Parts: sequence; C-alpha cells; structure tokens
Amino acid sequence: MSSELESLRALTTVVADTGDFEAMRAYRPTDATTNPSLILKAVQQDAYRPLLEQVLRDHPGAALAEQVDRLLVAFGREILAIVPGRVSTEVDARLSFDTQASIERARQIIGLYERAGIERERVLIKLASTWEGIQAARVLQAEGIHCNLTLLFSLPQALACAQAKVTLISPFVGRIYDWFKKSAGADWDEAAHAGPDDPGVRSVERIYTYYKAYDIPTQVMGASFRNIGQIRALAGCDLLTISPELLGRLAASTAPLTARLSIESAKAEAPAWQASNEVAFRTELNQDAMATEKLAEGIRAFTADAIKLDALVTRSRDGG
Repeated sequence: MSSELESLRALTTVVADTGDFEAMRAYRPTDATTNPSLILKAVQQDAYRPLLEQVLRDHPGAALAEQVDRLLVAFGREILAIVPGRVSTEVDARLSFDTQASIERARQIIGLYERAGIERERVLIKLASTWEGIQAARVLQAEGIHCNLTLLFSLPQALACAQAKVTLISPFVGRIYDWFKKSAGADWDEAAHAGPDDPGVRSVERIYTYYKAYDIPTQVMGASFRNIGQIRALAGCDLLTISPELLGRLAASTAPLTARLSIESAKAEAPAWQASNEVAFRTELNQDAMATEKLAEGIRAFTADAIKLDALVTRSRDGG
C-alpha cells in the first residue's frame, strides 16, 4: 500500500523545507526551499561546517555580504545535487523595503550560481512580499531570473505578485493559523478550525482559486505547516513545501488521500476580478491586521537570523 507521501506526490509537487541534505535524500522531494533561519541552523552543525570553511578559504578577502551569499549558494549547489528540480535562495531580509538593493543582491546570487555551472532555471530567488520586494521581482523576472515571493499572507499580496509575473508564491499556512489561534485565546476551538476550516488553509485556497479561475500562471506553493491536516486539506495545490518532521509523518501513514484543490473546481467558483495597484495593495494590506503583523514579524525574525549568520561567519573568518 502506498504511503500518504507517495499519494501526495501524485497530486502535488512535494518540496522539502529544510537545509538538511540527509532529509532530502530520505524523502526525495522535487524541489527544496531554504531561508536564513534554516541555513543558520544547518551551518552550526558539524556536518555542514565544512561548507563555511571552504567558502572562507576560497574567498578570504571578500566582503562579508559576498561571503554570506557564497555560503547560501554553496548550500544551494549541494541541494541541487540531490533534488531534480529547483532550490530557493533568499535575499537578505534587511533589504525587504529596498527595491534596487534587492535587485542587485539577487543578480549577485544568480551570478554566483551561473559561474558555478548552475542554470538560472534551477534557482528561485526568494524575496519578501512587500511592495518593494514585489517590484524587485518584476524587474528580475523580466531579466529571466525566477522569483519565489515569500512571507505572503493575503490575496492583495498574491494579486500584486501575479501582476509582477513572478514564477511562484509561498503563502504561509501555519503562521496564519498561529495568529488566529493566539487572537482567539481561550475561545479557540481546534476542531472547528481544522483541515479545510483552518484559516491558513482557507487563505491559500482563496489565492489558488483566484489564480486558476483567471489562468494566472504564477504557481502557488503552500508553506509553513503546523500539522498533517493542513497538508491534506491542500492536496492538489501546485506545490507544498514541507518540513522533514511532517514529511516523515506522511511517509509513515497509509491513510487515503484525494485532491481537494483543482483547476476545474476553481473555474466553477470563480471569484470577482479585483484590480491591483500600489494604493490598493497598501490599503488592503493595512486593513488586514493578521497579514500586516505577520509580514512585519517575519521580516524581523529573518533579519535577526541574518544578523546571527553574519556574526557566525565573522567569528569563523576571524578565528573566533
């Protein structure tokens, strides 16, 4: 009998949300995603320390930002030797409100990959779904640099990404769930908000339905899962990026799995068309307390880990 993970593969492109090479070998995802927090966690492990040491040996005089980017690319190259598809590499979160700096950093990352013999088609540049990040992605996409817009919590963000013609978006299921659960406090009813009724699942389903109803080619990749029920409820989504822990639980389960999302059902319940521009984006995002708070919180958290990664590289470089 097939595992639930194998059943999911037949419905959705499975992506590993980790910097752990062994987990990727074990669960055989098509793609892999990384972020500053995952790379920081990985590089502190003995198994991955040689990647940092090699970067510092090969580029001792490089600026800190370049050394960090080279480290990210070193991880990406190792990942691409394991997965058949793409890897997502993130632009420094401290640039989330600086369009031009984000563009320049993304070009640098892609250049490092290409000089290492990796085609740009196998790399997704991750940018935060701020207005500035989305406009950076618009420029990069026009140059043939594929982008993955992350920290996405609302339809207005998704609409702006579609207009920018980004390759892929990563709406965060678990962090939406976290916000609503915390907001409800003692009144939270877990059973009433499980599976298809999970607020994070409903947000991703709304975006998926809108995209498919209007033939928007940008791919939807559900991310940031807290439990198996959220994954099951999004079976049929274009892609799902899943942590090793939850991949393991899916691999150990033989429960039946069927698609909940489909292009046909999306077209059958097409929502009203919505205009998207900077004023609408900023106004509607501001009106959504959850999306506003989680976007800001996510940028702060990734920034904190980027600073920690800088410090780790500096200590290693200086012999600390």
